[in-house]
Amino acid sequence: MTDANDWNTKIIDEFRANDGKVGGNFEGAPMVLVHHVGRKSGKQNVTPMMYLPDDEDPGTVYVFASKAGAPTNPAWYYNLVSAGEARVEMGTDVFDVVVTEITGDERDRKYSEQARRYPGFAGYEKKVAGIRTIPVLALRRR
Repeated sequence: MTDANDWNTKIIDEFRANDGKVGGNFEGAPMVLVHHVGRKSGKQNVTPMMYLPDDEDPGTVYVFASKAGAPTNPAWYYNLVSAGEARVEMGTDVFDVVVTEITGDERDRKYSEQARRYPGFAGYEKKVAGIRTIPVLALRRR
């Protein structure tokens, strides 16, 4: 198991043991577990992510493919865009979602709000300036 997978496993276990709440760097942050299938491997994956709730639609949340400011998008981004659907754990609720990439001004507004609430996201955006635009995905409850 890689260090990243081990780190994710610890967060997943903590999330499930505490009805969707985790501590450490994510203390108080809105977290969701996203189940997705590897587009190449066919492997089932679960990835913990911070999210931004949609103020007007409680059935929609936004996730950010920041990869902590790495120069490439995370694999889960490609898996979700390719599949167009996923399963989400939010607190103790589990449900299916439709995945849509948000672009343009709407993407910029969502990302800016996430960066305002969680300044680490502003740092990620600075790290990738001129390299890539961090994708924003809407996860809409089916």
